[in-house]
Amino acid sequence: MLEVRQSQYGRGIFATRDIKKDELLEVSPIIIFPKEEFKYLEKTTLINYVFWWGKDFDECALALGIGSLFNHSRTPNAIFKRKLKKGTINFYAYTDIKEGDEIRINYNGDPDDKTRLWFEK
Repeated sequence: MLEVRQSQYGRGIFATRDIKKDELLEVSPIIIFPKEEFKYLEKTTLINYVFWWGKDFDECALALGIGSLFNHSRTPNAIFKRKLKKGTINFYAYTDIKEGDEIRINYNGDPDDKTRLWFEK
């Protein structure tokens, strides 16, 4: 249902078939970086691929599988949900998605949050 291809932002995730709203796209197990390691992590390229994690969002998590390759959009067609107890990030279709469309999430976590991110001008 999903494949990694080149997009205008480097690698991206694309639909290989039509996908219905609310359909589960990916369950990504995670690797947690404790808050004590953040000062080291922020000096690496990995910082661009992590999700904030923990009850207080004071840790970072790298999503394995294809989870860390979803690109950002302020008008996303997918959402993610952190599953703290299971240690996964689950990705779902937020809208109907057509075959060939790039699947994008809002990195802010809320699909309606328009707050600018570190890489946006």
